[in-house]
Amino acid sequence: DKKGKGSGAKPASAPAGGGISDEQKKAAAEKRAKKAAEKAAKKKDQPKAKANKGGAPAAELNVSALDIRVGKIVKAWEHEESEKLWCEEVDLGEETGPRKIASGLRAFYKLDDMQNRMVLVLCNLKARPLGGFPSHGMVLCASNADHTGVEFAVPPEGAKIGERVTFEGFEGEPEPENKVAKKKIFIKLAPDLKTDGNGEVVWKGVKCMTSAGVCKAVNGMANVQVS
Repeated sequence: DKKGKGSGAKPASAPAGGGISDEQKKAAAEKRAKKAAEKAAKKKDQPKAKANKGGAPAAELNVSALDIRVGKIVKAWEHEESEKLWCEEVDLGEETGPRKIASGLRAFYKLDDMQNRMVLVLCNLKARPLGGFPSHGMVLCASNADHTGVEFAVPPEGAKIGERVTFEGFEGEPEPENKVAKKKIFIKLAPDLKTDGNGEVVWKGVKCMTSAGVCKAVNGMANVQVS
């Protein structure tokens, strides 16, 4: 009968009261634990996948994130409040006209050395006041460890005003100014921006190039940082 069939379907190890055996409880607990572990592992992997989907991982950050261009100092004057700063107007070929940039170079260069100087400028920096002067960008220089020797990083003769320098193998569009500031991109990349043994500007050993050739420290200062 139905009752007999029902009774016969119960496992032999089931308790007399029709409850769940210890073995079944253990199996169910193991199953729940396994599901919870799988769920946790999946959740852990999700942020990683999202980061890769949204953009390049931080490990792939390279010098192409920087917008370094050829510029020409068309005007320079002493900062009114700082003995260290030159104020400059730098022609970068922009429709808005020359950029105003302040550089702490008065200990190293006279006014005549500044005027009409061809330079390299890091352009994708947010404008910020330096001693009250609105500085928008940074004129790049080579300098030794204790900052007693400083000289301009310059493009070769024939380089075009406004052209962006390149590093072979590191092609890509520069990051916007706000991201460079927020993510401290230049600070992360700067340790590898140097001059080599020939005084040429390199990033991780790859030469900094313009359409006219390689950029260098103006007097050939070798094996030092560029910033």
